[in-house]
Amino acid sequence: METFHDLNLKPEIVSALDKMGFVNPTPIQAKTIPHLLSESNDLIALAQTGTGKTAAFGIPVVQLIDVEESGIQSLVLCPTRELCIQIARDIENFASEIKGFKVLPVYGGASIVPQMKDLRSGVQMVVATPGRAVDLIKRKALKLDAIRYVVLDEADEMLNMGFKEDLDFILSETPEDRQTLLFSATMPQAIQQISKNYLHAPSEISAGQKNTGSANVSHEYYMVHARDRYKALKRFVDVHPKIYAIVFCRTRQETKDVAAHLMQDGYNADALHGDLSQAQRDQVMEAFRMGHLQLLVATDVAARGLDVNNLTHVINYNLPDDLEAYIHRSGRTGRAGRKGTSIAIVHTREVGRIRDLEKSVKQKFEHKRVPTGQEICQKQLFNLIDKVEQVEVNTDQIASFMEPIYQKLEYLSREELIQHFVSVEFNRFLSYYEEDEDINAELKSRRDRGDDQEKGRGRKKRDKNVPMVRLHVNVGKTSKLTPVSLIEMINKNSSKRGIEIGEIDILRNFTFFNIEKGFEKDLIKGMNKSVFKGEKLAVSVAKENPNDRGRNDGFGRSARSRKRRR
Repeated sequence: METFHDLNLKPEIVSALDKMGFVNPTPIQAKTIPHLLSESNDLIALAQTGTGKTAAFGIPVVQLIDVEESGIQSLVLCPTRELCIQIARDIENFASEIKGFKVLPVYGGASIVPQMKDLRSGVQMVVATPGRAVDLIKRKALKLDAIRYVVLDEADEMLNMGFKEDLDFILSETPEDRQTLLFSATMPQAIQQISKNYLHAPSEISAGQKNTGSANVSHEYYMVHARDRYKALKRFVDVHPKIYAIVFCRTRQETKDVAAHLMQDGYNADALHGDLSQAQRDQVMEAFRMGHLQLLVATDVAARGLDVNNLTHVINYNLPDDLEAYIHRSGRTGRAGRKGTSIAIVHTREVGRIRDLEKSVKQKFEHKRVPTGQEICQKQLFNLIDKVEQVEVNTDQIASFMEPIYQKLEYLSREELIQHFVSVEFNRFLSYYEEDEDINAELKSRRDRGDDQEKGRGRKKRDKNVPMVRLHVNVGKTSKLTPVSLIEMINKNSSKRGIEIGEIDILRNFTFFNIEKGFEKDLIKGMNKSVFKGEKLAVSVAKENPNDRGRNDGFGRSARSRKRRR
């Protein structure tokens, strides 16, 4: 098997890797490192989250940088503060035995003044979030004229987070003869466009197939009614006493609610979302990394950059709006050669999305039933017995206490003593699951499923007296917008609940939809800050009713008239 000693690396780098415990490169590292050390053309590297992409670009770039030269020679762009810090820390470790090598992380959420001062002191490599990089460039503090290597790490996620304009600006400020390295877990259309605009005849390397999940991760889904989603989460956690997992929610509010309920119910959990201060985020993430938390409830964006290698599970409390985000979620487990499981809690109308996910990750999802109370109690009981059996007993320390204990319990028989002992820890599970309600949902008949699908498309019967407003949004069939994903976006980006949704008309490049009058300003404000599949949304009130004059595109023109002019 190939080792890092076989990759023609500098002795200083090999020595640093030995100290880090790096022996054999991962598939993406084994392919990428030799390529970058021998080729100067641009590169697209595709690999799942957690497969060692940082070392794949970090090790060769560290070797290629000339520490005798002044000026920044390499810029790494990544989506979040946490990932920025993690990449810079890894780069420091790779270069720990190279005298004079300096790497600097720059990111938002921290004072820009010390970062400007550190840049003036001289560094060879900068790791940055796009927004802070733009600020520093405009202040003339981040100078890119000597850049030789640009790395776009988690490029797909940067586009999903709305950084396209920032990336365009940053890349336009770098020299034409730079070498650009694009690393991504998926290859959506927006990434292909970035590649077309800013990469020159790139080579492509992939570890596994494009847009697929890790082979170390198995995928399961549990079907329940929406009202029983939290009950299903609790049962799944209870049946896995040693679980160490991230629970992904769709919105900040849902994250807060689920985490609060878990903590109230006695689980070792906490929340990670955008409303936390940076100090609070750091505290929660460090507690989770150290294993002091068993469950971390998080949004997709908040969890970016959280580097934990030994997660047992990823739980999708709700499926993500963008199915490609599922690949990033599931890639949080099954790292460093370990096995992991990705769980989806779904309701009956989401079975179609499970099928889409199977095609996306190129793996079969196993439909499992939510465990019964009896199964949970049995699993918890045996876990308790295992803990008792394996506990370390210090006879010297407890010897002085044993005699009064023996006297106090001598009236109990052996069987009674064990029963009392087990019940101390076990009664709450027996009490909670006494009724043993079956919360598994079954697929309905074809006719019933059709009715549900109509409701999911926003065509459910509604009160005709409710006044409606017709809106226009700049995504349609070419962006793979569906009625379900549009409704999910409406629910996600509105601060109000119970909005009546009327007719949805998805055309090729844009969409019309009706919502209850009075909610349009709030929804437009929310959706205009959102992104769908890498494209920034633009929502406005439609100027004409297409039922009156053909299908209007929202800007006073009819789709029919445009077709005739073609």
